[in-house]
Amino acid sequence: MVAERNGCEKAADPAQCGSMTPPLPPWIRTPLAEARRSLRALRYAGSERFCPVCGSSARTFLPFGIPARPGAMCPRCDALERHRLVWLYFQRRTDLFGPAPKRILHVAPERCFESRFRQRFGSSYITTDLASPRARVRLDVTRTPFPSGSFDVVYCSHVLQYVPEDRQAMREFSRLLGDDGWAVMMVPITEARTLEDPSVVDPAARLRLFGREDQVRRYGADFEDRLREAGFEVTVTRAADLCSPEEIERFGLATSGAVFHCRSG
Repeated sequence: MVAERNGCEKAADPAQCGSMTPPLPPWIRTPLAEARRSLRALRYAGSERFCPVCGSSARTFLPFGIPARPGAMCPRCDALERHRLVWLYFQRRTDLFGPAPKRILHVAPERCFESRFRQRFGSSYITTDLASPRARVRLDVTRTPFPSGSFDVVYCSHVLQYVPEDRQAMREFSRLLGDDGWAVMMVPITEARTLEDPSVVDPAARLRLFGREDQVRRYGADFEDRLREAGFEVTVTRAADLCSPEEIERFGLATSGAVFHCRSG
């Protein structure tokens, strides 16, 4: 469970992936990355597309992934389709940005969100990851040191497909939420039913079966059932539930993506 999985999935251009470049000190890396994004935004200036995450317009969104998905990545903040979808969900269907203070656990933080959340929520915003040095706390999401009810919001996107004990992670998220707390979870749904086999540990076999050497399953539509079995009440929201067809086009949203909003039952 590494944060870079969220910020850098399989890139069509290796230069788009931060993990492909030699490590630099943050005081050099951060300004360089910001300058690169600013120059790229100028190159793709226009009004045909709009990124709700950074509030920037663009002539087009960039291709991303293998195979490359056209219109996937914002040239200004690197937000992908799922990032734009969940940001709109936060804005339109939750009180995340309301006046009441929130204690937030963000698992494997995406770069396009991290600085914005930290600026808004300050010390109440906790980032976690098993390995990434960027995370505030390094931990296994199936066994966390936090007391029950420590958080108002848990956000975990495109991580659980890498966690062997995903049901235990879901139960742990439920334990961490306060009485009025809620979680948002997202995973790629690519099968009719979840495909997994714990006996498959060879990286080449995992690549063939699950799409990545470190991935342990492909989720199906029964992902919602797993969340319910973990004790959650689940509401599923897709792009068409949030946006008009015109907005879906302008925001560059994938109609197949889904946000799973979870409350402890």
